[in-house]
Amino acid sequence: MKVDSPKVMTRRDSMKAKYVNPGKVAGRKAVIKSLILPGLGQIYNMQLLNDGSRAGKNLTFQRIYTISKITAIYGGFTALTFSYLESSKQYNLYLKELQYRDLNKGQPDPAGPFGTRFSTAGITTGKDTYRRNKQIVLFSYGLVYFANVVDAYVAARLHFFNIDDTLSFKVLPTLINSNSMYSFNATPALKLSLTF
Repeated sequence: MKVDSPKVMTRRDSMKAKYVNPGKVAGRKAVIKSLILPGLGQIYNMQLLNDGSRAGKNLTFQRIYTISKITAIYGGFTALTFSYLESSKQYNLYLKELQYRDLNKGQPDPAGPFGTRFSTAGITTGKDTYRRNKQIVLFSYGLVYFANVVDAYVAARLHFFNIDDTLSFKVLPTLINSNSMYSFNATPALKLSLTF
């Protein structure tokens, strides 16, 4: 009679048994894709919808929502680009007029677009305003890019959350006790209980 000896677990076997969180992996992939090209993480999330993990659910509205997010990302970049180009154009006009006035003792450029309508202080204010607008647009580019990455990450992580029918919540009235050294105070409050 042969007795099987217990199998000794090696380091390689213990590494194989490690739990892999699919939401974390999907979130990381979505972030990397969104960093490479804005909107690519959202396309990856649409592929997650197509994998059939939520069989029986109508995903048409989620697909439309995801496509609208991609459209919003590129619409935002387009609007910001037009705003930057217009601000640059106006900045250069005001700068050229200001440089002409500096060289000609404050006299306006007769061939310029402003003529005598604006004072030198007004021209300086306009130049500074359009320079600031260009800086705000560049900052807004970063915000849209960052929002794209965060949105892709959150959508990928939420794809793997359990959203079955057992999720519920209950709101109950309660009292919050705030004991002090000399008195007992009870403050009414609401208690929220989530069950999932």
